Amino acid sequence: MPFWSEILAHPLTRGMSLDDPKTTELRMRIIREKGLLRQIYEEWYRLLIGHLPDGGGAVLEIGSGGGFLKEYHKDALVSEVFFTPYVDIVLNAMTMPFKAASFRAMVMVDVLHHISEPALFFSEAARCMAKGGRCLFIEPWNTSWARWVYQHLHHEPFNPDGGWTIPFTGHLTGANGALPWILIERDYDLFCQQFPEWRISLVTPMMPLVYLLSGGVSLRSLMPAWTYRWIRRMEENLPCMECKCGMFAFIVVERS
Repeated sequence: MPFWSEILAHPLTRGMSLDDPKTTELRMRIIREKGLLRQIYEEWYRLLIGHLPDGGGAVLEIGSGGGFLKEYHKDALVSEVFFTPYVDIVLNAMTMPFKAASFRAMVMVDVLHHISEPALFFSEAARCMAKGGRCLFIEPWNTSWARWVYQHLHHEPFNPDGGWTIPFTGHLTGANGALPWILIERDYDLFCQQFPEWRISLVTPMMPLVYLLSGGVSLRSLMPAWTYRWIRRMEENLPCMECKCGMFAFIVVERS
């Protein structure tokens, strides 16, 4: 981790292992208490809920971490790969314990780039998803600006030249921030060939600055909460700023 990151590290999680479930519990407190970061999650949840497919059927959040999706969709089944007091079920996204066609949507925030074998996840998700269902993702994205930030200022690996798998070093320490971009954009044709039951219907890059200024879940915030609206307005209104410099992407993949 860069020296400046050590200085700005959030005191609640300083020195703690990312793979320790207690770190995830503390991150829930951090997300709720950091005004700028909480507003980011609130925007993400509104975006995700707004794209849930119509009709009945359950909604599953995979890797809920320190989030609070249930405040926006109280009937969601929230899960994590290890036990925390805030989840309904512990599961591995690559071997899910559900019957076929159990869900109308699966929601993931900053999770796909931690799954060591995402091909297994998409196969399992296709089995568990009803026809017309959707996987909805908020994930790191690969733009020139985002790549520089992730490779120089962030603790997680970010390798746009990587493959479809991640060496398992831990549930959260194992990562490639570029993996969603690799699957959805770089290897688009291969993804479509390997998973004909899935259709990539929307990819929207976003948020080139506000998450960085919030400090995320690991660092102290660099801006007060009241600046959120002004930062987001600037990001959205400057021509092509989000599409060319977005650090995240909202991704919709539909079960055909």
